[in-house]
Amino acid sequence: MERAPDAQRTAAWPLAWAYAALIVYASLYPFTDWRDQGIPPWSFLAAPLPRWWTGFDVATNMVGYGPLGFLWALAALRTGRGGWGVAAGAAGGVALSFALEMAQSYLPMRIPSNVDFALNSGGAIVGALVAWGLERLGAIARWSRLRERWFIRDARGALVLLALWPVALLFPVAVPFGLGQVLERLEDAVLVLLDGTPFLDWLPVRTAEMEPLVPGAEMLCVALGLAAPCLIAFSIARTVRQRIVLAAGVVAVGLGATALSSALSYGPSNAWEWMTAPALVGIAAGLVLVALVLPAPRRGAAALALLAIAVHLNVLNEAPTSAYFWQTLQTWEQGRFIRFHGLVQWLGWLWPFGALVYVLLRVSRRDRPSLESSR
Repeated sequence: MERAPDAQRTAAWPLAWAYAALIVYASLYPFTDWRDQGIPPWSFLAAPLPRWWTGFDVATNMVGYGPLGFLWALAALRTGRGGWGVAAGAAGGVALSFALEMAQSYLPMRIPSNVDFALNSGGAIVGALVAWGLERLGAIARWSRLRERWFIRDARGALVLLALWPVALLFPVAVPFGLGQVLERLEDAVLVLLDGTPFLDWLPVRTAEMEPLVPGAEMLCVALGLAAPCLIAFSIARTVRQRIVLAAGVVAVGLGATALSSALSYGPSNAWEWMTAPALVGIAAGLVLVALVLPAPRRGAAALALLAIAVHLNVLNEAPTSAYFWQTLQTWEQGRFIRFHGLVQWLGWLWPFGALVYVLLRVSRRDRPSLESSR
């Protein structure tokens, strides 16, 4: 099989490993009270089948590992490993599921299950087979050609960030598109960690309580939170026309992911309740900002993304989260979406900081040839 020219720079590898790390987190959360029961950790294989199971359990176990097998197999195919890579991708998903089920035998809040293992393995195998089927149909080669036409060669980091952004938005946020509001939680975690130690006196004391965001500040957070991924996309797109299409896609996906998060938190009938006056004005302002940046050079777009993310984080973390928002988080943390919450919690907190590092590196590099005119 002919290797794609940018095979070694495929975004599938970092996406696959990031997804694997999130599966590990979701499977072993909350990582407390480990104990040895004195039985082999693989004994779950011979355990009786569970008497009770639901379609939701089957779907989540299959769907959870499907993308992992797909991404690992896709990464192998994109780097020229062919059928052996597909088999390795499926085997990797099976091995990870087996290792995590064994690890769950040491956690009192987790129950290893042969059914979960079978479903997880089946999902990984199906995902790998889907990647193989797409490769046989020529879809992967077409994607390689499409990527070469639309994006610069060094686009992997941005594509990973853009793929993870809608997933990060599924975690409940106090402000629409307000990812990265971590200061309050970080302060509480540090206080607990240093409690009873002399280092507690080293912490700076806040002289004033955090004030809730005024509508203008909320509007600014919405605008910058929506504009940032668009500007990241602009930093890798080849033409202005492609920038317009990418911005439209980013906005549509962002609105849909935010509505889905609201529906999961408050019920389907409240999917669009977050669309308040500050949110609407913020979305409009974000679209205006994105339109103004359309003709900017790629390095300039990355610099503006850096500024947008920095201001967004600064304004957002100067405000406390509301009590109503904390109640929403408790609903997610205690409800049936516990695994889903585990997968997106860290993305919701850390995506802006990862994006900040990426655009900082992009700005520090010498710019490639200037933006091509659309034809």
